[in-house]
Amino acid sequence: MADVLFYHLTESTLEDALPGLLERSVDRGWRAVVQTGTEERRDALDQHLWTFRDDSFLAHATDREAYPGEQPILLTTGDGNPNDAKIRFLVDGAVPPELGGYERAVFLFDGHDAAQVEAARGHWKTMKDAGHAVTYWQQTPDRRWERKA
Repeated sequence: MADVLFYHLTESTLEDALPGLLERSVDRGWRAVVQTGTEERRDALDQHLWTFRDDSFLAHATDREAYPGEQPILLTTGDGNPNDAKIRFLVDGAVPPELGGYERAVFLFDGHDAAQVEAARGHWKTMKDAGHAVTYWQQTPDRRWERKA
């Protein structure tokens, strides 16, 4: 069973938080899949990950490009795992696939968006009922993560 983490964004945006989480995943030697709810969000994140910091970028591709299996980070709207990722990030209302092949799944949701909060609550219940180890993390005012459950 995958460890399932819920990250409640209260102080920063997805664009602020996701790159650091992806960097930590790649540093662990994990390939990652980022599943978005829409193609527009996937494409916006694609651009953002190349330019999020002046001195760095995250090597990645989208599922529209050639050789998705060779990518350390793959952005997708689908539920496949063509790059054999060990961690799956679910953002922007993405509906999770079966998580059996992953070590970890991370739901990131905007605490200022009622629909995302409600969806996260539903996913929490589904993941817990399925037997996954679930944890809930919320941002502190200084943008650090604090485990709440």
